[in-house]
Amino acid sequence: VLAVLCFLEWIFFWFHEDSSSSVRPALFSELGFRAISMVLFNVNSLIHVLCFDYLCMQAIQGNDITVKSYKVESRITSRFAHTTVKSSVVNSGPNAQSIGFNVQIPKRAFINNFTMNVNGITFVGSVKEKTVARNLYAQARARGKAAGIVRYAMETFRTEVHVPPGSKVEFELHYQEMMQRKLGVYQHMLHLQPGRLVPLLQVDVYIFEPKGIKFVTASNTLGEQFADLTKISHAKEKAHIVFKPTLQQQRKCENCTESAVDGVFTVKYDVERENNAGELQVSDGHFIQFFAPSDLSPLSKNIVFVIDVSGSMWGLKMKQTVEAMKAILDDLSMDDYFSIIDFNHNVRCWSEDLVQASSLQVDEAKKYVQSIKPNGGTNINEALLRAVQMLVRASNQGLIDPRSVSMIILVSDGDPTVGEIKLSTIQKNVKRVMREEFSLFSLGIGFDVDFDFLERMAMDNRGVAQRIYANHDAAEQLKTFYSQVSSPLLRSITINFPENAVNNVTQNRFDKFFSGSELIVAGKLQPSDLTTLQSFTTAAAANMDLNIQTEADIRELDSVLGTHQHSFTGFARQMWAYITVNQLLAERSLAPTASKKRRITQRIVALALEHQFVTPLTAMLVEGHDQGRPERLIADSPRDSKHGCCSVQQLLYTNPPWLLPTVAPNPNEVAGMHESIIPGHITVDSDPHFIMHLPKSNVDICFNIDSKPGHILNLISDPGTGVTINGQLVGSKKMKNNKIQTYFGTISIYSKTDSVQVIVGTDRIDLMEGRNNHSFSWGATVELALNRVTIVKEQHVTVTIDGKISVTVLLHSVWKKHPVQVDFLGIYMSSDNKYSTQVHGLIGQFAQEPKVKVYGVHEGADPKKKEATMEVKGNKLAVTRGWQKDYRRDKKRGSDVYCWFIHNSGKGFIDGSYTNYILPQLDSFLTAI
Repeated sequence: VLAVLCFLEWIFFWFHEDSSSSVRPALFSELGFRAISMVLFNVNSLIHVLCFDYLCMQAIQGNDITVKSYKVESRITSRFAHTTVKSSVVNSGPNAQSIGFNVQIPKRAFINNFTMNVNGITFVGSVKEKTVARNLYAQARARGKAAGIVRYAMETFRTEVHVPPGSKVEFELHYQEMMQRKLGVYQHMLHLQPGRLVPLLQVDVYIFEPKGIKFVTASNTLGEQFADLTKISHAKEKAHIVFKPTLQQQRKCENCTESAVDGVFTVKYDVERENNAGELQVSDGHFIQFFAPSDLSPLSKNIVFVIDVSGSMWGLKMKQTVEAMKAILDDLSMDDYFSIIDFNHNVRCWSEDLVQASSLQVDEAKKYVQSIKPNGGTNINEALLRAVQMLVRASNQGLIDPRSVSMIILVSDGDPTVGEIKLSTIQKNVKRVMREEFSLFSLGIGFDVDFDFLERMAMDNRGVAQRIYANHDAAEQLKTFYSQVSSPLLRSITINFPENAVNNVTQNRFDKFFSGSELIVAGKLQPSDLTTLQSFTTAAAANMDLNIQTEADIRELDSVLGTHQHSFTGFARQMWAYITVNQLLAERSLAPTASKKRRITQRIVALALEHQFVTPLTAMLVEGHDQGRPERLIADSPRDSKHGCCSVQQLLYTNPPWLLPTVAPNPNEVAGMHESIIPGHITVDSDPHFIMHLPKSNVDICFNIDSKPGHILNLISDPGTGVTINGQLVGSKKMKNNKIQTYFGTISIYSKTDSVQVIVGTDRIDLMEGRNNHSFSWGATVELALNRVTIVKEQHVTVTIDGKISVTVLLHSVWKKHPVQVDFLGIYMSSDNKYSTQVHGLIGQFAQEPKVKVYGVHEGADPKKKEATMEVKGNKLAVTRGWQKDYRRDKKRGSDVYCWFIHNSGKGFIDGSYTNYILPQLDSFLTAI
């Protein structure tokens, strides 16, 4: 399954990335490609959840294999970590087989080397510009010499190699990351899932901090039996943490053959700081300035909380948000001012103006939050504009202390569906009205929300975004995020250096500094005779202005590093490059013009090649020689720098037999009443057009549903199998013929029995499996199996439950500047799906096929469309012979499907009215009709 999954992912990703805009198929607009490209992330995240949690969590995969060793070593020097993961594996089985190597890496880490030795053949990695690497790899494949492809999948590096019996394989992966200080702690996380007993399993973490280590701990997250196995040695400037369980200690029980090592090994520490809170380090021709003051009075805050209360927030999401908001409101001080805006299709203000956070006002606000009842659509644009207006009005009225911090905190779980729904326009609207002294922080709950949009909007307005996983601890995630921004200590921070002493300085002006965090500036030294470097920091505190001067000897640190065996001597050079590349990636996402974006891209690629970082714009070509013949693999990063890595294999996957192309009928078929063009198939596509094939009557019947944007329609509701399939409508951008056209923008397939929900949107695919929630993009090709649920992503998404119920969803992309149309989804099901007798829904009710009789065929008002009378379910309906589109074969033009069309939203053909099929949320089941 993993092999198919990885190979399919590669095929579609390669097609997507290598297709220039001039040669892309017409069915993919720029908007479609952008949505599809998100799904290298989103489907890759799907791999991460399904595959990683179910299968790929095992670091070493394969049957009848012997893992000789598994070692992890991290060297952290001045907050910069270089991690190496090594494993030695032998195929001890009688047959050739695939051996997999999987490593979950941190979101913000860059892979910078990978080597693999297979029976003496060594593959060595080197980072190249992505197109160059792919071309070299493609040349090798054309000659039949390519070993496979290595790729990112969420934050998981995956590779797999097929070897004969007795083969020895050695894997070695390197990645680098900068430690981020949050709430007063640096946290280094290593995922340990060897998947089997290992004779030599060892983790070493070496920390060197020149100013001294304040404390260091290693949390026991692996289980009670490992509580006393972690050893920490701690001197003033350095620490060594080692975890080395014996083979017996790894066992789940005394006689078990399964390993209990399965979890996250976490090291936390902080450093000693001088009173002025500035630390300047110089090494290898580069400098790093750390700034993390404490013991300052917090600045007062002006906060507008903007809370999404649309229908999709119903249930656990709203409960967790309310719980978190009550705790956050309790945390406000008397010096703070606040208000609350909640929004669905309408926007409401708890108070039209900011009010002081007195105990009385806080209690009233908590009551208001508690009373919120989610329903309706999502009008993000108006809500944010109202929030900005509230801060502007308070500022104009002199209610805002010039030394205070003003911020908007947005909490939302879905894309806009009401009012202005174009994301780029919303971003521009907010940017236009936001003042320089205001910040926007965005919290995206779950995976219905376009997190990239929230992140761009936050970065554009001096804030940050964070995804909140919609599980049982979502309230804690919300409170933790608020804790990170609840105590601003400084504003308007600038860190300068002597002119002509440095160049290539990273961001050195910061809007705010929050307690427990850290500001970092890096750069290069100019050639000079200087023996010291100085920095000058200015900032505004609550009661004073700060002016801090820091000084460092230019040669001292290099001499010290040379005496420490496990320090990372090149840390300053790599850390400067790491910070610079990440800042450039952020700038690139906000670039206003294509030319500026190209210039930034060139800078990122040049730095990534120089410092060997696998980024969204570079790839690692892994090359070796077998008997003098070149062999090549390629390691690609996802398009988003926050997502991780990697897989190999080349197998084939075939479509389900019922997913067949359709052909246009001959003239006799057009006139006939019972000729089925799509035998055994049910289609919902376009506006949304339902095409029902009734096999007993051998007739195709069509109807439209004319509902409103935001409405969720039930297609399948089957309590007997625990499956419900629902679709949420989106509207066209403008009216056409005095009518807003609606399409399916989201399809949800939920198996209650398996606790698995797959939500397919126009920009990504989301998976919720138990407590694990992840997103993927349309740009990958994969196959995943989790218990009874199988997901296949090619140019469409197919979800199969228990081998009995299969659903395929197609993405239709339109030109992003189209004045009317929007991206939408088509859904296709087999008439052979096996439901229980309890099934219902707009489609499900026809699992028990009604008797249909069509008679009295005659010429209609349109000579191309005959008319007739249909008897069904005791009703006589006037029907018209016409055609709808089937887009399975040709997503641009579609194929004509001839059918009898029922008017008035299927009235008389479906049970009750279509309004009976409108549900409150995507995982709802239908109540009795």
